[in-house]
Amino acid sequence: MGKKGKRSRIGKRVRKRRGFWIGTSIIAIVIGLFTWGRVGTKSSSSFSQPVPGAPSGYVRRETRIPLSPAFFVGKTAIAYQVANDIPDVLDQLYCYCYCDKSLGHLNLLSCFIDGHAAT
Repeated sequence: MGKKGKRSRIGKRVRKRRGFWIGTSIIAIVIGLFTWGRVGTKSSSSFSQPVPGAPSGYVRRETRIPLSPAFFVGKTAIAYQVANDIPDVLDQLYCYCYCDKSLGHLNLLSCFIDGHAAT
């Protein structure tokens, strides 16, 4: 058998091993993230107050009340009405505009405390 045939067999074995290790690594990362998410969310901060009637273990972080929807019109007024109707849900959601770094907001509900959610 020539050198070319031998190299191709060795290359196939290397590719098979590489695929095995990549697959195993991905599975390990997914399991680790799942475990970290289950364990890492158990602690609560010392300044938080429990919310009556909320699911067990939930502690509300934002204690201020959202602005009234009467200050706004259209879809913005509807959004502020939702914030007034279900503040506990919005209190548990992260805002992806990074206002926590620039404005000091705690979560999505914080955006409805001031006029930030209108923009």
